[in-house]
Amino acid sequence: MGKKKTKNTTRKLIRKIHLYLGLATGLVVFIVSITGCLWVFQEEINALTTEVPQVTPQSKEQLDPLEAKEIAQNVFPGKHVHGTLYEGGTSPIQVIFYEEEPEFYSSVFLHPWSGEVLHTEDHLSGFFHFILDGHMHLWLPEVIGSEIVAWSTVIFFLMMVSGIILWWPKNKKVRDQRTWFRWKSNTKWKRKNYDLHQIIGFYASFIAVFFILTGLVMTFDAFRAGFYKSIGGKKDVEFLVPMNNSGVLTAAKGEEPIRELMPLLKQKFPDAEDYEIHYPYDENYSIYVEVGNSEGVYYDSDYRFFDQNDLSEVSTTSIYGVYEEAGVSDMILRMNYDIHVGAIGGLPGKILAFFISLFCASLPVTGFLLWYGRTYKKTEKVKPRRVLAYQR
Repeated sequence: MGKKKTKNTTRKLIRKIHLYLGLATGLVVFIVSITGCLWVFQEEINALTTEVPQVTPQSKEQLDPLEAKEIAQNVFPGKHVHGTLYEGGTSPIQVIFYEEEPEFYSSVFLHPWSGEVLHTEDHLSGFFHFILDGHMHLWLPEVIGSEIVAWSTVIFFLMMVSGIILWWPKNKKVRDQRTWFRWKSNTKWKRKNYDLHQIIGFYASFIAVFFILTGLVMTFDAFRAGFYKSIGGKKDVEFLVPMNNSGVLTAAKGEEPIRELMPLLKQKFPDAEDYEIHYPYDENYSIYVEVGNSEGVYYDSDYRFFDQNDLSEVSTTSIYGVYEEAGVSDMILRMNYDIHVGAIGGLPGKILAFFISLFCASLPVTGFLLWYGRTYKKTEKVKPRRVLAYQR
């Protein structure tokens, strides 16, 4: 009898924790989930709605990275060039500008052979930037919004765990009733709402927990490092650009070896989807190149570093290096973003991520309606009793 009473007391405590955490973070969870749901297919939608013109391929060499940078900087003078993306085929060269403070993020699209400016794009405007800003910062100043999202994600993880505990019934008969909807024509909406919260929450939680954990990996540096070490990782989890092996760049202007980098990349990685060249921080650092090996995912990209003086490869101590040299723990962490958006499973994975995010967005709504219905129950008005004269 004592054990049963203790168990019931524990469940009541868990139910209260689940309720209060849900009321405190419900709106945040709804916004993060619904924006995540919309973000899943942003690459596919952008590809269909893009205004970037295509070009006719030519047999001669394309603009080298420094030529592309110089032309693009005439469009945004004084702005920092983050890198240049070569996709090949009929795609133009994309020169990417980025500055953190004040934030500036735009691209200039160039004709690969003539250098003509074909298009410019502001990445800090438009529908999907609005969606991403809501997902990461709730449309608040970043320093405030990011913290609210981060800790609400932690709380949502705890709610998923407590929700499974509350869902788990005492016997198999009740368990069978909670695994699927058994609505009848006379089932009231309160019962339907209860089933939606219980059943959808139960099934979604086992998959949603992976999306939550990947979100925590991206949000908390300490969590990312701790998770990586817990699965056997021994490298640096931060992205590191190593310095030149040969020291300071000595080439004269106009003769910089980076001008010959694209032919070298095409020779070494002929099957690559694209090459994104990032300009060195200064004369001491190596040239960082991201070689895309697969369309739609990032985990198997090669992160290569080349000495500015002789284009010899420079090694890194980070997990972001040569993909073939990555260990299991390295690959798991590198897959984090692709898992988070469902891209790791291709189109079926993205569809799954879409619906799980949608289901997660429904949980604060159905949970709030449950609480509201129980707290503010409608009471029938009691008619005043009529008292006859002789009864006085």
